[in-house]
Amino acid sequence: MQRPLPPERDACPPPETRQPPEPVSLAEAFRYWLKLGFVSFGGPTGQIAMMHHDLVEKRRWISEKRFLHALNYCMLLPGPEATQLATYIGWMMHRTRGGLVAGVLFVLPSMFILMALTWIYLAFGNVPLVAGILFGIKPAVTAIVVFAAYRIGSRALKNGVLWAVSAAAFVAIFAFKVPFPYIVLAAALIGAVGGRIAPARFATGGGHGAAGKRYGAAIIDDDTPTPAHARFSWSRFAGFTAAGLAIWAGTIAALYASVGWEGTLTQIGWFFTKAALLTFGGAYAVLPYVYQGGVETYGWLSAAQMIDGLALGETTPGPLIMIVTYVGFVGGWTKQLFGADAASLVWAGIAGGAVATFFTFLPSYLFILIGGPLVEATHGDLKYTAPLTGITAAVVGVILNLAVFFAWHVLWPAGFGGSFEWFSALVGLAAFAALFRYKVGIIPVILACGAAGLAYTLST
Repeated sequence: MQRPLPPERDACPPPETRQPPEPVSLAEAFRYWLKLGFVSFGGPTGQIAMMHHDLVEKRRWISEKRFLHALNYCMLLPGPEATQLATYIGWMMHRTRGGLVAGVLFVLPSMFILMALTWIYLAFGNVPLVAGILFGIKPAVTAIVVFAAYRIGSRALKNGVLWAVSAAAFVAIFAFKVPFPYIVLAAALIGAVGGRIAPARFATGGGHGAAGKRYGAAIIDDDTPTPAHARFSWSRFAGFTAAGLAIWAGTIAALYASVGWEGTLTQIGWFFTKAALLTFGGAYAVLPYVYQGGVETYGWLSAAQMIDGLALGETTPGPLIMIVTYVGFVGGWTKQLFGADAASLVWAGIAGGAVATFFTFLPSYLFILIGGPLVEATHGDLKYTAPLTGITAAVVGVILNLAVFFAWHVLWPAGFGGSFEWFSALVGLAAFAALFRYKVGIIPVILACGAAGLAYTLST
């Protein structure tokens, strides 16, 4: 899925930008990544645009070409591309420590904020003030998911074959309840075969391409030699792979020794490891899989709580995939891991949320530390492969299924036999119109709909 490039600028930079800035210390980089973690609203598009403005245009830590080259690679990976891009840039500038600082600080503030909001939701969710706000936010979330399906579909479905793949994915997950991993594998296989039989039909994906714009000399410029730590070597590749697997296996083993394989924390770790490897297409694509596991398979939360969680996730900084923190928190709370008293419930929620977050983001960091040197060895223009084009098409159908699921539970909360929520329908239509027609941002839409829901609830 191709994202819009930054606006055109002057090809000839002013004299004061012809020399690169002074090298940046790790402490200065730490302060920037921490700040970004608190203000990174707007989803991946907004977060990437914010990093481009700060790091390419303003601070000139990295050139336009190298920035987009890194982004192309991150968009090929499962996982949140904005988080991985921050990790990549931090790694290029300050080695492994810099990558981990950038990646962890990009999500850590969001994790703490979301845990606090989840506690408020679970402890006080039935208070009229909170319930009224959530009543208005739920239809807005439905509209946001529909808009996400439209936005991705308008870019990804460029011919009848890809439309067919998307439709088949929708039918598979909606009518036949096919698990999301099987849909991903089938779509990848279709793309691989289709890329050989009809390559033109599966050539719609693509990277961002090389940039011709210049904002002045950068610390990591177009022709800056690859630093020693970013050069590929088999020993480094094997070392990081072994270390990553050891960290993962050691943590899983510790959970197993503590609570057993069927214990909630172990199952949270194992489930979100699988989820982390399936997030092609962004958070909206993996949400159906998280729903299937969290609601239907493990019973960590209810369908209504899943919708509420997405609403909370949309209003916090950081990647939307941070909803996994919410799911883990609610799962730990619901299963009463440490007891039924108030303090024990909170600690159980914190444990569940922390485990879910750790296992979701560990692969993302490893993909950069392991694969980054391979990318830096080429400085080429990465493109979506035919299998990933097939997956992207299937993702549209999966997201549409998620929208149908949300609409069903929001508009008919008691089932099709119950009453229809006309107010929710009107709020959802207004939210979609604001997003689609008037290009209003997600946060203003969420706030306006929450205020409308509160006003309606208090007046009835």
